[in-house]
Amino acid sequence: MQKGADATMQADINALLAGIPLPVLFVDPDARISAANDKALALLGTATLGRHHGLTLRQPELLQAIGQALEAQQGARARFVVPGVSQDTVFEVTVTPLWKGALCAFEDRSALEQMDRMRRDFVANVSHELRTPLTSLLGFIETLRGPARNDVSARERFLGIMASEAERMNRLVRDLLHLSRVEAEERVRPSDLVDMAALTRAAASSLRPLADQGKVTLRLQGADQPQMIRADNDQMVQVLNNLIENGIKYGSPPGSELLITLAQESGPRGPQLRLTVADQGEGIEEVHLPRLTERFYRADGHRSREKGGTGLGLAIVKHIVNRHRGRLIIESTRGKGSQFSVLFPLDKA
Repeated sequence: MQKGADATMQADINALLAGIPLPVLFVDPDARISAANDKALALLGTATLGRHHGLTLRQPELLQAIGQALEAQQGARARFVVPGVSQDTVFEVTVTPLWKGALCAFEDRSALEQMDRMRRDFVANVSHELRTPLTSLLGFIETLRGPARNDVSARERFLGIMASEAERMNRLVRDLLHLSRVEAEERVRPSDLVDMAALTRAAASSLRPLADQGKVTLRLQGADQPQMIRADNDQMVQVLNNLIENGIKYGSPPGSELLITLAQESGPRGPQLRLTVADQGEGIEEVHLPRLTERFYRADGHRSREKGGTGLGLAIVKHIVNRHRGRLIIESTRGKGSQFSVLFPLDKA
């Protein structure tokens, strides 16, 4: 009779766990894992069933929570981390006393933890980027009020440096505002028709003095005929200015050529417009390529700061491209230059 009751209870537990959309397992009064739904078995392995829970769930915080539920019939929460190849998966486990056993529900908190980590990193990076020029400004102000008060040449030199540092902070604040605005609009697809060829010609013209200063030749291909896409005009100007300016400053040695190309092509989702900015520089090491669109990430931090970079340009480009349902592709070979391509979908109509 007892065996029949136990079988009925086991069937009820199995049915209960099967209906829960999270990975869930049940630790019986003998401290063994007697039931688990498919998601839990996929997470922990099929050999989990029938084993002592300590052999599978080896993390002290969770074992303590289960012990508390089994011995004192008190619920608890614990963190459980599953190591991964690229990043760990973090679960918050809710342990609930049930039928003198313990019900463990695993909720994936990896995305929330990653967002929180990104937020902390973002604040730390902004603080660092602002602290450096602020420290310089305060130092020069103190010097000008004291030892260099009557030194005309030093005053002029210091004021020039202070103006440069203030402009650096201004660029950083401006890019932060651009990034915030782009992120806020990322889910709203633009509906205006924009001529990318005209914008490309205008961007190249506005940046030609910078190119001439660096002895870099700008060459356009495919921008002589209208190339219409549905886009946000101002954001397309940002994309073009960021990519071309980066190519001039960081990818083009004196005497080289920066090639800016527009071309229509077939894509997996239909016709698309490819914008490519290709330089003839020293290239970027492969280890840096996947991280170039991260906020404040620089392949060459010292050089970027010297040339006035904020580390946000490619992050802004990435979010703009995402808003336009496009793709950003970065390719580079050491010694042969880099190529930044943006693919925009073309309307079939």
